[in-house]
Amino acid sequence: MSASHVTPEVGRCAVCGQSKSRPSMLLPAQAINPNIVDLIKAKVPDWNETKRVCRACINTYRHAYVEALLREERGELSQLEKSVVDSISRQETLSSDVEEDFAARATFGERMADHIASFGGSWKFIILFGTIICVWMTYNVLIAGSDQFDPYPFILLNLVLSCLAALQAPIIMMSQNRQDAKDRIRSENDFRVNLKAELEIRHLHEKIDHLLSRQWERMAEIQRVQMELMDERKK
Repeated sequence: MSASHVTPEVGRCAVCGQSKSRPSMLLPAQAINPNIVDLIKAKVPDWNETKRVCRACINTYRHAYVEALLREERGELSQLEKSVVDSISRQETLSSDVEEDFAARATFGERMADHIASFGGSWKFIILFGTIICVWMTYNVLIAGSDQFDPYPFILLNLVLSCLAALQAPIIMMSQNRQDAKDRIRSENDFRVNLKAELEIRHLHEKIDHLLSRQWERMAEIQRVQMELMDERKK
């Protein structure tokens, strides 16, 4: 008896053997990627087209297939690539708001460094500090006598500017280091999302090609049966 005339086995997974309450929780063999079917056949010797597999088992075999595919192309997998493979099997979403997550973990000192660096690199700071310097110098030049607190050549002003530069440089470096860490996290997130999208698209291509191939086979079978019926009627 051909496989097309065999009653499909429904209600029980051919891999784990668990019964399912709804047939929709099981996928037929025709709807599974052929590469994954090859992995299932290695574990289920009596596999045929009437078998059905639950989604949990399919995700497990998808994990094994994708990991083997990446190992073949890239060699040993990095921790980042392993996390992508695990997310595919768990059907998790990888995209996230990096800015919000990074800001939520920032300490008070880190947030303060960001604000100071942002203010120190703005036109507001340049205009404000330029105004203070001009007022300082003008006052000590125009006002004579003991009221001068920093006469020319403005030694106190030079000391203030030196202290400001000495404090501002490490604060800006702290903020820059945080920006570098944020960019690194953003690039890692983009890499995970892009890698997962590439693997999912490849899986969809393989699945669509498999379904199209089976559809052509069915159409050819239907055409053959029709030709046989026409030949019988001619006789």
